[in-house]
Amino acid sequence: MNDDLSTDLYIRRFRYWEHLTEEEKELAASHTRVVHYSKGDQVHRGPLDCIGVLLIKKGQLRVYTLSEDGRDVTLYRLFADDVGILSASCVLDAVTFDVYIDAEEDTEVLLIDAPTFRKLADENIYVRCYGYEKASSRLSDMLWKLQQILFLSADRRLAIFLLEESQNLQSDTINLTHEQIARYMGTAREVVSRLLKYFVQEGWLETSRGRLHIINRAALEDIAQQ
Repeated sequence: MNDDLSTDLYIRRFRYWEHLTEEEKELAASHTRVVHYSKGDQVHRGPLDCIGVLLIKKGQLRVYTLSEDGRDVTLYRLFADDVGILSASCVLDAVTFDVYIDAEEDTEVLLIDAPTFRKLADENIYVRCYGYEKASSRLSDMLWKLQQILFLSADRRLAIFLLEESQNLQSDTINLTHEQIARYMGTAREVVSRLLKYFVQEGWLETSRGRLHIINRAALEDIAQQ
């Protein structure tokens, strides 16, 4: 990768950069490459993979887990400037949770390969701490998602999802289908369709094909906080 680009990348997104030796900086830069994924591509195959650390340049990745019967549950999504650390979980010996990652749209990432990140983590305490800190943050996201599925009512989960999606997009308009929302929430499409119809009847949302618009944010916030 271009040295100027890699230096700028690491300074902006990886706090450990200033603590690397010149040799380590050169190693990191020379083993970071641009990878393109098309919508629908499988990026990481759970326990069968350990590709390395991902920095999303553009696009969107979905991180999920699989049950024994093949049902998947979305844990979180990665957007531009997000860092995917669990695709390098083999590098972090204390992290044993396997995840799968798919491209939700055409996506471009910068990939630091796993052997390089392991070498840096083994030899530099700042890199190792960064890896575990990122992994801990993602595990917290996953626990929150599983808590929602296990303990929160479907209408509250939907309200939380819509508010979080709106915040991520910085917009009251959300371009997602009922099926996509159901997949991201870990529930049935019929449940989402029924609840969205109820939200529309109450005057909280407007919907059209593949599009939602929040009208009454305060009402959704009330439901989310119940």
